[in-house]
Amino acid sequence: MTSSNTGPATTDVDVVVSGAGVAGLSAAHALGGLGLRVLVLDKQREVRPIPKGELLQPGATGVLRDWDVAPGLGSRGALRLSGLVARDSAGEALMTMDYTTLGTDRPWLLVHDYHVILDALARTLPPSVELRRGAVVRNLLDGPVAGVRVDDGDVSARLVVAADGVSSRLRRDAGIGFDRVDYPHRLAAFELVDQPLTDDVSTYATSRGLAMRYSLPGGRARLYVQIGPDELRGVSDAGGWVDGVIRDVPAFAPLRDAIVHAWPTRQVLPVGRALAKTLTSGRLVLIGESAHAVHPAAGQGMNSSIIDAASLAAHLSDGDLSDGALLPRLRVWSGERRQALEHVGTTSHNATRMITDRSPLGRALGRRALRKTGGNRRLSFTIMHNMAGLGRHPLTPLDRLHQLGILPDPRGGRIPSWARS
Repeated sequence: MTSSNTGPATTDVDVVVSGAGVAGLSAAHALGGLGLRVLVLDKQREVRPIPKGELLQPGATGVLRDWDVAPGLGSRGALRLSGLVARDSAGEALMTMDYTTLGTDRPWLLVHDYHVILDALARTLPPSVELRRGAVVRNLLDGPVAGVRVDDGDVSARLVVAADGVSSRLRRDAGIGFDRVDYPHRLAAFELVDQPLTDDVSTYATSRGLAMRYSLPGGRARLYVQIGPDELRGVSDAGGWVDGVIRDVPAFAPLRDAIVHAWPTRQVLPVGRALAKTLTSGRLVLIGESAHAVHPAAGQGMNSSIIDAASLAAHLSDGDLSDGALLPRLRVWSGERRQALEHVGTTSHNATRMITDRSPLGRALGRRALRKTGGNRRLSFTIMHNMAGLGRHPLTPLDRLHQLGILPDPRGGRIPSWARS
């Protein structure tokens, strides 16, 4: 059941989840689907629209289909985009990842607003799940009993899931290390209206770094522009700033009036990367942004959170939360999942660095790597498969040399052998 009122605290449940973002609601779906009694607590009384978490990769949409969430997104106008294209500042394609070639039954990116995705998750929660908004989780309970302290009382549980974001109180309370490295730039996010539908997510490699555009439902589009940490501070002439962006990204000239119109509602997002030292401590597990963070340009953050939850439930599939069964399984899950997240983080960072590095050498190497990778069917398919969340096939040091064109790739004209088997 769901509830929007604080009410008296539940004193005894199987699982308590701190945070009702995509990670927390995904945990509730996955664990509630095992028949466990799950209580989700979130400090926000209402969901606020934010420009993040709008792109769902095929691996994540497969999970959402299993949870019966995907149909609700489709009925509310979610868009299916065919792939990812890296472009130069004039709009010429440098590298194209065509998802229709993936050989999956979901060969697309599914796109909708973050708050709509949250609502679709909340509306389809299993009956054994309670969602309680306006409840502030203060800390973990002391002693051998697992649970959390809330403003109106204690909640005891056999498993505690921290899905409370990058500043996670529960992670800090458990003493789990989380070293975040901030990128030396920010992203300015704009929501453009009255825009034509485009079929892909376009990322532009420009003299100012990264710019990114994709369609949203309702004739809208999301635009991200890389900026310096203080670039927009004190800017009063929106038109002048937008004209400067267009000089850097001529492909955006048709968007000028739309960007100026969106100026009052712009948001500036800090970007960083991090991975917790461990994903579990006793009966506590970390998922979502409490456990990891990546640059949003590669479209991996929300998708990794969904897979976190699904993989955790797979390790607890019999619903046995006794000490002898639970703790060893959590340790195994933490090791396996953290290894996968290391790969996601490396892939995201390498892809981001090719476009965001503004140094002359970094720009030259990045553009060369994009063009060479785009012309190599084996490498571009491997990277696309990894980003889609359909498997894990790390690039080798030799592949890196092929990416830069230092060595020819005799296999570059065909898809990888593992994809043909």
